[in-house]
Amino acid sequence: MITNRSKIAIIGAGFVGAAAAYALAVKNMASELVLIDVNADKAQGEAMDIAHGLSFMGEMYIHAGGYEEVKDSDIIIVTAGLNRKPGETRLQLAQKNVAIAREMTREIMKHYTTGVILVVSNPVDIITQVIQEESGLPMGRVFGTGSVLDTARFRFMLSEAIGVDVRNIHAFIVGEHGDSQFPAWSAVRIAGISLDEYCRNLNIQIDKEKIEHDVKVAGAEVIKRKGATYYAIASVIAKISEVVLKDQRAILNVSSVQRGIFGLDDVALSLPSIVGRGGVLQSIEYTFTAEEKERLLKSADAIKETMASL
Repeated sequence: MITNRSKIAIIGAGFVGAAAAYALAVKNMASELVLIDVNADKAQGEAMDIAHGLSFMGEMYIHAGGYEEVKDSDIIIVTAGLNRKPGETRLQLAQKNVAIAREMTREIMKHYTTGVILVVSNPVDIITQVIQEESGLPMGRVFGTGSVLDTARFRFMLSEAIGVDVRNIHAFIVGEHGDSQFPAWSAVRIAGISLDEYCRNLNIQIDKEKIEHDVKVAGAEVIKRKGATYYAIASVIAKISEVVLKDQRAILNVSSVQRGIFGLDDVALSLPSIVGRGGVLQSIEYTFTAEEKERLLKSADAIKETMASL
């Protein structure tokens, strides 16, 4: 029997929201899980479908509800919004989804009592900043999945290229979750050894430009083939939820509104950040190379230009 009560609310019962709910249920992540959607029947159907398998997963209370159900949630996960179409960039979604995000936030805050808001809806950096500002919550209480999935893709592709278990590869993608993102090549470590040294010692040749390109277009490639991406991001959501609920203070490349680090201000983007029960506790000022620092600032400028156009 669950004695440590925890509650997660998911707003949006589409592909991503439903997959996230299933991933959370499989990991028995909370004692209560509620799905909220404008299509109440869809939310109820997804909740029922997952709940019917609880005898194989563990005790949870899974149900559908309205915005009033965000009350007393430890985590409020925002997945609602229009989906990215084939050939459409995440930033092109901004104009369409910002109005939706503002309305959702107003509804959330009518019933909000506690917890963090985890933004998944794209373009995630823009939506994270909009919800942070609209909610009026303390900085870091609102954060997005950012480049956590891009980082996972990067590590996977590196593991394929050099033939090493992905769990032994430490690397991250920073900046926008979109076209201006980039890998911090200087930070890549294989069991503590720099990537260049590892490849030199084992006489391995890798194409960094191709890997960087493939990571950037990975989501679009999946969308082109199956219409949407949801399994991998559901795994990301489950992991972040575990970090928050257990106050693990793990370092993840989530997106949050920056206030001064690297000279960045009033822009949400992804940097290595300490994440715990209160959300983003601190962004880490990694020592980037001069080229990486320049790319980070350009990525921030790209996001700011979109925000300004809104």
